[in-house]
Amino acid sequence: MLLLINQIVSYLSVTYYFIRPSYQQINNLLATQIKLVLIEDRDHFDPELNRRFYDATGIRVYNQRQAQLQGLEQAIHYQYLSREMSLKLGGEAEVRITPGEPYLFWIKPPQNPNLWITIPMTGIGEADISPLTIYLLVIGVLSVAGGWIFVRRLNRPLKALQDAAFLVGRGQVPEPLKKEGSTELIAVTQAFNQMAKGIKQLEDDRALLTAGISHDLRTPLTRIRLATEMLPDSQDWIKDGIVHDIEDMNEIIDQFIDYVRQDQQETLSAVDINDLIKEAVQARNIEEDHAISLVLKPLPSTLARRVALKRVLDNLIENAFRYGSDRIEISSAYLKKEQQVYFAVRDFGPGIPDEHMERLFEPFTQGDKARGSLGSGLGLAIIKRIVEMHSGQVKLSNHPDGGLVAAVRIAYQSTR
Repeated sequence: MLLLINQIVSYLSVTYYFIRPSYQQINNLLATQIKLVLIEDRDHFDPELNRRFYDATGIRVYNQRQAQLQGLEQAIHYQYLSREMSLKLGGEAEVRITPGEPYLFWIKPPQNPNLWITIPMTGIGEADISPLTIYLLVIGVLSVAGGWIFVRRLNRPLKALQDAAFLVGRGQVPEPLKKEGSTELIAVTQAFNQMAKGIKQLEDDRALLTAGISHDLRTPLTRIRLATEMLPDSQDWIKDGIVHDIEDMNEIIDQFIDYVRQDQQETLSAVDINDLIKEAVQARNIEEDHAISLVLKPLPSTLARRVALKRVLDNLIENAFRYGSDRIEISSAYLKKEQQVYFAVRDFGPGIPDEHMERLFEPFTQGDKARGSLGSGLGLAIIKRIVEMHSGQVKLSNHPDGGLVAAVRIAYQSTR
C-alpha cells in the first residue's frame, strides 16, 4: 500500500509540476508563433511570402484543401492542447500533431478558421518513452528493490533464528548465530545464543549427573546380586525376587541414560524402515507366546539414525506386548504427498482412554490409570524425543475395531 501511494503521489507530482508546465511552455511558444504569423489580418497569403517565411522559420500556412493534401487527416488531435491554445489565442482553436522528427504541430487559429498553420518542433520525440514513464519506472524499481533488500535483510536473521529454535526444540544445540540485522534483531540473537549456551551446559551437567548416579547405583546392585547368588537353595524364592528387582532397577537406569543421551552422537545413514521392522520381528520370534503380523508397503531409503529408530520400534513392540495383547500388527507406508515415512504398531488389547493419550508422552508419567503400566515412565518420552529429532510426530489412537495404535511419521530425506 505504501508503494502504491508513493507511485500515485509521484505520478500526480510529475504530472502537475513537470509534464504540465512543459506542455504549457510549448503551447505558449506555439501561440506566440501563431500571433506572429497572423500579425496582419489577411485571408490569403502570398505564395512568395509563404516560401520566404518557411525558409526563415520552417512555418507553413495552408488552406483547408492544401492541408488535407499535406497529411492533415493523419495528424492526431489533442484535446488538452486544443483547449489550452484556445485560451491563449482568445477563441476556439484546434491542435493536431504528426509524430516524427521533427514533430509537426497543426494549428487552426480562431482568427482565421480557413487556415492551418504548421510549426515544426525538434527534440520532443527523441525518446520512445515519455519522461513521466521513465521517471515512474525508475521510482518503482528503486522502491521495490529497496523494499526487497530491506525485507531480505530483516528476514534472513529471522529465518536463521527460526531454524535454530527448531533445533533447540528437538534437543540439539546449534552453532552460535551470526549477529546481523537491525539493533533489535542483534539483541535477540545475542540473547538466543546465550540461552542456547546455557541449555547446552545444562544438558551436559544433567548427562554427567545421570551417568554418575547410574554408576554409583550399579556398583551396589552388582554386589547385592553376587551376595544373592550365594544364598542356599532353600531360599531360591528370596533370590528370585531380589534378582527380578535388580533387573527392573537396571532397566530403569538404562531408560534414564537413554533419555538423557538422546542419540545425538549417531550419524545419519540410509535406512529402510521395513528392514528395521523385520530385524525387530526376527528378534521376537524366539518368544513362542507372541505373534506379529506384518502389513508392509515398499518404502524408499531415508536418511535417519538407525540405532535410534530401532530403539523406537523395540519400545513400541515391547509396550504392545506388555500392556496390550500377545498378538500385534506392524504396518508401514510411504506418504508421498506429505513426504513422510510412516509405520505403526497395533495391539488388540483394551486400549487407552483418550484423555490419557497426550499425557503419556510426558517424562516420568505412567499409564497405570490406563492399562496398569509399570516402570519409570520414560519409554514414550524417549520415543517422542527420537521421533522429533527426525522431524516427525508420534501419535497414539484407539483402533475402531479395538486395541491401541502407535503411529510414527518421520520426514523423508533423500539419500541422493
